[in-house]
Amino acid sequence: MSAALRLLINGARGRMGQMLVACAKDQPELEVTAQIDVGDDFASALAKCDAIIDFSDHSTIGPVLARCVEHRKTLVIGTTGHTDMEVASIRHAAGQIPIVFAPNYSVGVNTLFWLTRKATEILGPGFDLEVVEMHHRLKKDSPSGTAKRLAEILAEVRELQYNEHVKHGRHGIVGERTSTEIGMHAVRGGDVVGDHTVIFAAPGERVELTHKASSRETFARGALRAALWAHGRKAGLYDMQDVLGLK
Repeated sequence: MSAALRLLINGARGRMGQMLVACAKDQPELEVTAQIDVGDDFASALAKCDAIIDFSDHSTIGPVLARCVEHRKTLVIGTTGHTDMEVASIRHAAGQIPIVFAPNYSVGVNTLFWLTRKATEILGPGFDLEVVEMHHRLKKDSPSGTAKRLAEILAEVRELQYNEHVKHGRHGIVGERTSTEIGMHAVRGGDVVGDHTVIFAAPGERVELTHKASSRETFARGALRAALWAHGRKAGLYDMQDVLGLK
């Protein structure tokens, strides 16, 4: 029997960190050997692990990447809200170590990504595209990483540019909706774990694809699955579509 994969959980005192620790206890092929958060010695804890799952904050990604590259550790990135510069640094580091970087680790959400692409291809340009997401009142970034990825998929299929064609909410006299815009709407309130809906609207009919998460456990188990899948692979940038074999 092979040894368990030793994990370092970064952001361990947060809600997702605690869920990761709890879920890992149910999997004999995994062992959490380090739980790190703000103020802890991340560098020293690296020696005890094979892979890192990072659910801390996107602003810490620079030092995390540097240490993981230095020690050749597998990295699963669960933070969202990264700047363009941070994303560029992630891509650069993936040239040296295996990294799984996904906006959402839920198997259901990644199925939604796949269905969204297929629906956009099948329905064609005659349908208007809108994305609506809702999260708990404490979420800091908007739109969610998942909602952004959904809009990116819509834009890719329609051969549009995300930064040019995504419209974040509407206010005032904005004129008629154009055929090339992708609406994006973020709702915040209560303790909602995460709801995402993609709307395809045409004259006479409407198609809606929706995923609703009721527990963070789905994200934790997906991230643990990603760590097991990625460890031992060649350097590269992967996402949950790779992990689930949906590409």
